[in-house]
Amino acid sequence: MVQVRAEHPVNQDGTVDIDAWIERIQQRVPLPEPQQLKRACEWAAQLDRDTSQTEHRWANGASSYRTGLEMAEILADLKLDQESLVAAVIYRAVREQKTTAEDVRLRLGDEVAELVDGVQRMAAISISHNPSGVKAFNAQSQVENLRKMLVTMIDDVRVVLIKLAERTCAIRAVKDAPEEKRYRVAREVFDIYAPLAHRLGIGHIKWELEDLSFRYLEPHKYKQIASLLDERRLDRQQYIEAVMSQLRHELSGAGIDGEITGRVKHIYSIWRKMQNKGLDFSQIYDVRAVRILVPEVRDCYTALGIVHTLWRHIPNEFDDYIANPKENGYRSLHTAVIGPEGKVLEVQIRTHAMHEEAELGVCAHWRYKGTDVDSNSNAYEDKIAWLRQVLEWHEEMGDIGGLAEQLRVDFEPDRIYLFTPDGHVLDVPRGATPLDFAYRVHTEIGHNCRGAKVNGRIVPLNYVLQTGEQVEIITGRTGGPSRDWLNPNLGYVNTSRARAKVQHWFKQQAREQNVQAGKVMLERELARMALTGTDYAQLIERLGIRSQEDLFAALGSGDIRLNHVVNVAHQLVEPDRHAEQLELIPRRQQKSGRRGDVHIQGVGNLLTQLAGCCQPVPGDPIIGYITVGRGVTVHRADCATALQLQDRESERLIEVSWGGEPVQTYPVEIFIKAYDRSGLLRDVSQLLANEKINVLEASTRTNRDDNYASMMLTLEVPNLHLLGRLLTRIGQLPNVIEARRNRQERRA
Repeated sequence: MVQVRAEHPVNQDGTVDIDAWIERIQQRVPLPEPQQLKRACEWAAQLDRDTSQTEHRWANGASSYRTGLEMAEILADLKLDQESLVAAVIYRAVREQKTTAEDVRLRLGDEVAELVDGVQRMAAISISHNPSGVKAFNAQSQVENLRKMLVTMIDDVRVVLIKLAERTCAIRAVKDAPEEKRYRVAREVFDIYAPLAHRLGIGHIKWELEDLSFRYLEPHKYKQIASLLDERRLDRQQYIEAVMSQLRHELSGAGIDGEITGRVKHIYSIWRKMQNKGLDFSQIYDVRAVRILVPEVRDCYTALGIVHTLWRHIPNEFDDYIANPKENGYRSLHTAVIGPEGKVLEVQIRTHAMHEEAELGVCAHWRYKGTDVDSNSNAYEDKIAWLRQVLEWHEEMGDIGGLAEQLRVDFEPDRIYLFTPDGHVLDVPRGATPLDFAYRVHTEIGHNCRGAKVNGRIVPLNYVLQTGEQVEIITGRTGGPSRDWLNPNLGYVNTSRARAKVQHWFKQQAREQNVQAGKVMLERELARMALTGTDYAQLIERLGIRSQEDLFAALGSGDIRLNHVVNVAHQLVEPDRHAEQLELIPRRQQKSGRRGDVHIQGVGNLLTQLAGCCQPVPGDPIIGYITVGRGVTVHRADCATALQLQDRESERLIEVSWGGEPVQTYPVEIFIKAYDRSGLLRDVSQLLANEKINVLEASTRTNRDDNYASMMLTLEVPNLHLLGRLLTRIGQLPNVIEARRNRQERRA
């Protein structure tokens, strides 16, 4: 008979006393209907006695019934609900094919059956995980498709927790199993489930899984460190008792009701620290450690002051995870000091609530517990949303064979989830930048943003954020948004919310400032696009703006897009350029119903021409007028001539629209001036290749006297917008002084 674990009460005949066991479970977690759990236990025991299925057992003599009880014990410590405990009790019987999921549904209800089915689907990980040939502790042993499978499967967080409990029991049970079996289970636990427990913040399960898997994967290293700890166990215990007694006395004198415990450093964490930092065992500062639990956050810092008053702290060995929580929400104060007898001692200080969250992780926020002080808090929902995202283990996933093809799914959410420095979760649209995030937090934070850190590293403000990153916004005391933020070519703000707030800010500024800023913006862009001959009087007339000052003010406040003004200026400066360039490049095959970039509604090919009175440009609302012998003339919808024609000859007006894609490209000559360096031409060519721009002609000259390089390129571009983006990106290359369009006559 398999020995029953000590925590399971037993009858005289050696069987588990179910009533006593359930009564003890009720002391840890409320059971609305204990009879359901009892029925599950009796059924699991009966199935274990009546069947001899051994295919899916972990080891000889293993009992699916007692394994289920052990899983339920683990989940009770995590404060899970009754349905989760019932599913845990019966799960191994289903897994070992002693019964079916349909029988579970009939006997124990739909909710329990759904949980069992979810855990069953997660078993595909075990089936597909083949550790052969994989180097121990290679964190790149899983695949992106694994995370996709997890995300789509885990509609209920309880499924994950039941699976974690099952894997915890599995690695406990393979102690006496064959070596190959032990290694396979340990490899899977270490690669998948220990990181999962870490991401969920469930500390005590994570530590047990890491230590046991380390024991089977690297037995010699495990025994070496264990022996070093054993040699000092008695002395260490006496030392910690003395330290705890001294701390209790000091905390009591300060009026703090603190709970003090000592702990043993986990073997794997010792080995990992030795490997990562290249340290000897004697240099591990936290082998001796005590933990102080206090009621309030302010008591944490008071206790920290007492510890640092008693003993001298070790420089660079202090971490404030309360002010800056870890990515999984872990909060605590960590410090290392030179304690009594000159021995190094680690002290952890946290509140009772922080300790509960560190041990239980996502379970600490379980809805039925009601642990949130604020009744309106959405902590549970936030945690679930967070869970679905943190399972995207980009850096922790590698290849596990054929699982990718078996379980390929399309999971591409339109929003990403980010951490604030204090551990809160915020969602923003995909493609958001740190500036978008800053405006998502608060409008004033966005206005005063001067920089950003992602995962502790300084990043540019146009950096594209990814799910799971921690974003910290660096603000200034004075100042405001930059007008460059509104430039779409630079990519600083990609959300309509942030853009609207920036535009509103500029609207509130003094008109004189907007006028001056708008003038600088327009003149700079016109010079870069070689449109310096623009007639401002014609420009404002074409745009429908009353005065030149109004144009500058509208640009400065963000009411009108710079690209739109440049497009109109281009039509004024080069009214015939469009027609001339059409002949320079062979026309591409055009689809029926199209002529140039204009689509005629309901008819085939018709000759089209742009009206000279309003000169519409792509993006303008337009309408077509059927002429006699000259095809269709395209007017802007608000053109005065078109409005008159609508009154007189409305039957000759037809609907037209701009084509969905350009059918023509145009040659444009650009000039680049830069400080000469190796690889300059390569970088420019690579940028053009990435943008899929065809280069018709290129020449480079270098002035050795002043070390300047001048480049003249002829490119094929479809529109001014793309040309503007190209010039902006080229101007951002290292050593580039300027990049502008060249309007000089082309060389013969």
